[in-house]
Parts: sequence; structure tokens; C-alpha cells
Amino acid sequence: MTAPVADGTAAGRALRARTLRPVVLLAGAFFVLVCAAALVPWLLAGDPNAVDPAVALRPPGHGHPFGTDQLGRDILARVVHGARSSLLVGLGSTVLAGLAGSAWGLLSALGGRVVDETAMRVADVLLSFPSVLMALLVVAVLGPGTVNVTVAITISLAPGFARVVRVRAVVVRDSAYVRAAVNLGVRRTRVVLRHVVPNVLAPLLVLATVNAGTAIIAGASLSFLGLGPKPPDPEWGSMLAQSRAYLDAAWTYALFPGAAITLTVMSVTVLGRALRDRYEGRDAR
Repeated sequence: MTAPVADGTAAGRALRARTLRPVVLLAGAFFVLVCAAALVPWLLAGDPNAVDPAVALRPPGHGHPFGTDQLGRDILARVVHGARSSLLVGLGSTVLAGLAGSAWGLLSALGGRVVDETAMRVADVLLSFPSVLMALLVVAVLGPGTVNVTVAITISLAPGFARVVRVRAVVVRDSAYVRAAVNLGVRRTRVVLRHVVPNVLAPLLVLATVNAGTAIIAGASLSFLGLGPKPPDPEWGSMLAQSRAYLDAAWTYALFPGAAITLTVMSVTVLGRALRDRYEGRDAR
């Protein structure tokens, strides 16, 4: 007897939701832990910059569950404290891109034909570059640093948000109830705030959760290249870059920051896809 296959119908989505619920709960729990590490790292670990050359490059063991780096600093403390920089860049750039992309998309949808064509052609040009490459080009112009990396990733993600918002806003703009409101003399600002914006928020939130993982990877990639936070500030991408010279002596040095990036991106992606499935199911009804 074959197992039921989850298709694109409402029943299929419900079956998939039941199957993935434990995974979603686990992803949510891990993401909450990462957020706690970013907000209150001192409660979970010690000083990330405490140097002790006598225990340099120690493997995981008593006193140092994740081992130590080349300066004898505790890797667990640096991974925990590095969550703040990684999430600040990843989630911060996602929020800024969502805000900028929303304004961009609404302006395109509601600003007339010339504005629409111009805004979308600019978006097409920016979207023709891979997001990490676009961010790298922006950082090359602005210079390294956490703020500049955040701005760079924001610029690379904003066109995607603008396209989604524009498509949804055009659908709402052309709907019968919005046309009726305009014909009844309701002010344009009120129509936008009461009818267009609320209908844009759901797909925007879904896209934001999916793009957050991309932003975290992009931030870690730029930090790996030395364009993110400056040493000795801990950050997962820069820790990976520093560990390359010590893989033979202490391979666990690279393991834990790499696992932090991977698991965080996986948890955000799982949560984003669960949110997308829920939104699509509501839309289908």
C-alpha cells in the first residue's frame, strides 16, 4: 500500500503541514535560541575576546565545549556573541529592503504608466545581478563595515520586494471595491492605506522570511571576505575565514560557526516556507 502523496490541493497542503509540523517547531525553537543569543549573549556565554595563549587551538572539552581558536579565545562564546552581528546584518537588511521595496512597488503601481515603466526597468537591471555580487559591488563603493554591508544587502534585496508589492498592488488597485471607493470620492491616500497596503502585507511577510536566509548568507559571505565587522568583534563569516589556516590543527574551529550559519539559515527557510504554505492555503480558500 503506497503512502499518500501531498499534492497542490488543500488536502495535500494539510497533509504536508501535519508532516512538517515537528520540523517547523524545531526550526522555531532554534531560531528563538539564536535570537536570545543575539539579544542577551552574556547570559549564554562568557567574554568572546578573552585571550589565553596557553589553551590555543584546543579541541572541544571541559571548560571549552566548542574548543578554542588560535588566540585561546572560547569558540562557544564567540559563536554566541557572533549571532548579534550576523542577525543584525541579515534581519536588519531584510527589514530595510522590505520597507524600501514596499515604497518602490507602491510608487510603481500607483504612480502612473511612466513611473511604473521606469521603476520596473530599474528593478530589472538590479535583479539581473546575483544578490551577493550586487552587495559586493555596493560594498566596494561604500567601503567595509557592518553598516555598509547592511546597506549593500538591502540594495540587492529591495528590487525583489518591489516586484512582489507592485504585482499585488496592481491586483488590488484594479479590483471592483477599490474602483467603487474611488468613484464614491474616497481620498486616494485613504484608499491606499485602508485597501492596498493591508493586502500587500501578507505576501510581503512571506517573502521577508524567505529572503532573511539569503541575507544572512550574503552577510556571512561578505564578512568571510573581510568586508564585515572588524576584528576582534566576533562574526560567523569572519570566524570561518580565520579558521582556514588552522583546519589541520583544529578542524572544529570551522565546524561550529559554519554549523551556526547553516542551521540558522535552514530554520529561517523552514519557517518562511511554512508561512508561505499557510498563506497560500488561506488564499486558495
